Amino acid sequence: MKNDSVRKVVATGIGAALFFVLARFVAIPSGIPNTNIAFQYGIQSVFAVLYGPVVGCLSGFIGHVLTDISWGGVWWTWAFATAVYGLVVGLFAKKINIKDGYFSKKEITNFVIANVIANVLSWIVVAPIGDILIYKEDASLVFTQGVVAALADCIFAVIIGGLLLYGYSKTVAKSGSLDKE
Repeated sequence: MKNDSVRKVVATGIGAALFFVLARFVAIPSGIPNTNIAFQYGIQSVFAVLYGPVVGCLSGFIGHVLTDISWGGVWWTWAFATAVYGLVVGLFAKKINIKDGYFSKKEITNFVIANVIANVLSWIVVAPIGDILIYKEDASLVFTQGVVAALADCIFAVIIGGLLLYGYSKTVAKSGSLDKE
């Protein structure tokens, strides 16, 4: 049990660091103000699937806050939405049988569903509503940002995260795959 806690703390730190590096140095402007095409959600989704909802939540939240600080100020509603994203994907981890070495149609389907739900909830509900209530932002702008972010993040998270999870699944010995001689 203690080793599992240590692994999760380390995974959270590594996930946050990777999130920060990708968000800070690999983001592509979308054409919508303050909205980038982001690759870091693919990494966050992998950590959420491998280590669960707490690691998915915290690694994204910490990485997002560090990224915002490096740009000059934290946008708390979007940092919180990033935490929600990791939490939701992590809650689907039990339906994605990756630890047994499987990433077949069932797991891929569940991974896509997790990402669609997480992205819609985070970027079309949590972030824009938070921006309107807390920062008094224009609704049309923040919902446009949210829709663009949800679409782009979902596509890239599914592709990048899916490829990484597929590769990971090939490194895990499937249960019952070893024969006794």
